[in-house]
Amino acid sequence: MSSTLEMKNISIEFPGVKALKQVDFSMKTGDVQALIGANGAGKSTLMNVLAGAYDHYTGEILLDGKRLKIRSPKNAQDVGIQIVYQEVDTALISYLTVAENIMLLDTVHNMGNKQWMKWKDLHQRAADILARMNITLSTKKLVSELTLAEKQMILIARAVSNQCRFLILDEPTAPLSHNETTELFRIVRDLKKQDVGVIFISHRLPEIFEVCDDVTVMRNGEFVAKEKVAKTNTNKVVEQMLGQKLEEQFPKRSTKIGNTVLEVKGLSDKGKIRDLDIHVNSGEIIGIAGLVGAGKTELCKALFGAEKLSAGEVILNGKTIRFKNPYDAVKKGIALVPEERRKEGILVLESVETNLTAANLGYFARVFSLLDRKKETATARQLIRRLGIKTPSEETKVQNLSGGNQQKVAIGKWLVAEADVYIFDEPTKGVDVGAKKDIFELIAELASRGKAIIYASSELSEIVGITDRVYVLYDGESVKEVETNLTNEEELLFYSTGGR
Repeated sequence: MSSTLEMKNISIEFPGVKALKQVDFSMKTGDVQALIGANGAGKSTLMNVLAGAYDHYTGEILLDGKRLKIRSPKNAQDVGIQIVYQEVDTALISYLTVAENIMLLDTVHNMGNKQWMKWKDLHQRAADILARMNITLSTKKLVSELTLAEKQMILIARAVSNQCRFLILDEPTAPLSHNETTELFRIVRDLKKQDVGVIFISHRLPEIFEVCDDVTVMRNGEFVAKEKVAKTNTNKVVEQMLGQKLEEQFPKRSTKIGNTVLEVKGLSDKGKIRDLDIHVNSGEIIGIAGLVGAGKTELCKALFGAEKLSAGEVILNGKTIRFKNPYDAVKKGIALVPEERRKEGILVLESVETNLTAANLGYFARVFSLLDRKKETATARQLIRRLGIKTPSEETKVQNLSGGNQQKVAIGKWLVAEADVYIFDEPTKGVDVGAKKDIFELIAELASRGKAIIYASSELSEIVGITDRVYVLYDGESVKEVETNLTNEEELLFYSTGGR
C-alpha cells in the first residue's frame, strides 16, 4: 500500500535571504518525481528541510495525514526519508570498507551500546543489499579505491539498508558517464518497483523526461507548478523555471580569429595524457570533447601547471615555457575554471568579495602592499552586477550561494586578472539553463576581446553550440580534429566512444 508525503506552507529564512516562501510539495511511494528550478530556486533548501538538515523552518510535514516532527537528520531517517547529496565524498568514510560504509548507522549504534561487532554478519548483510540492487562490488574493498559512480551506489545502498521509503537524489548524474547514468536509472526503476519514492533533482532536462513520472517546478523560493511528465514538454518546463521563454541559448558570434596564442606539441603527463598536439588562436573558442575519463580534466590541469609533464612542449605567444605550478601559469597569463569548483575553484568559507578579488591581489595593493579595501569592494560589486550573481551582498559567504552563482564567482575572479588564455573545464556542471546562457555569453564576450578560449566538456551539444573548432579525446589521446561547423553531436560521440 502506497504512502503519501506532504510538505505544506514551508518557509525558511537565512541572514538576508528568504529562501522558501510557503512552498507545497507532495508525492507517493513508488513514484519518481523531479524537483527542478533555476539555481537559487530553493530546490536543495526544500529537500534539506525534508531531510532534517534545517530545523528553523515554518510549515508542516505529513505522512499519510499524520504530522511529522522533522528537526534533525535522525528524525527524517526514523520515518524512512534519506538523502544522497551531490558531494558524495563528504558522506563517506574513505578508510572504511564498502560494508562498513553501507552499514554505518548500525555500526555506530552497536559501538554506542558497547556491543560486539559481528563482522561476518555485517559483510553478509551489506552483500545482500548490493545483490538486491544488482551491484557487483566486493564489500571488503576500501571506499578510497572506488570510482565516483561506485561511491554514489554505496550511498544509495546505505539508504536502502535503513528501510528507506523516500530517497532524495541531489544532482546524481552530474559527475557520471553515460553508462554510469544508465546504471543509476536502472537502480531508480528497481527502487520504484520496491515502492520507494524517489525525488530527483537535476538540471539535465532530458533525464527527467526519461526516468520521472511527475515534475515539480520552483522559482525564487516558491512553488510554480506540478505536472505529469507525459503531459508536458521541455519548452514549457523551461518557461516555468525562468518565468519567461528562453531565447537562443548560444550567442551569435562574428568570429575574428587572430594569431596562435597557445600551442602544445607532443604533450604527455605521467598518467592519462599521451602525445597531444593542440593549438588555440586569439578570439577562438576550441572545444575539448570526450566522455568522462577521456583525459579532459588532466589536460586542463597540465596546461595550468597543476599536473607534472613527462614530455612535450608548451608555447605561449611564440615562446616555449614550462610551468612549475599554477601560480607560475597565472603570472604568465593562463586562467583555469576547474570542474570541481567547490574543491578547487572557490574558497567556500570566504565572502563573494574575497573570492572575486583573490586571483589578482596585486591590482588592489597600495603602498607597502596594503590592500585597498574600497577598491576591492567597488570591483566586487561591479562584477556582481556584470555577471548577474544573485547574492544578498558582496560579504555573503560563497557556500551560501546556489551552484550556478558559485560558478559565476569562479569565473568572475579571472576577469580582474585579464588572462590571455581561459580554460573552462565542464563549466556548466550542475548549472541551470538560465545560468548556462549567462556563462555562454560571458565566454563569447571574452573571445570577442581577443582572448584564447579552451572549452572542455562532455556535453556535446555545448561543444557544437559554442566552439569554433574541436579536438576529440579518447583514453588520453586526440583522435579527431574538426571545424565545428562541419560536424555534429553524432560524429563527436562516435569518436568519443573510440570510433576511428
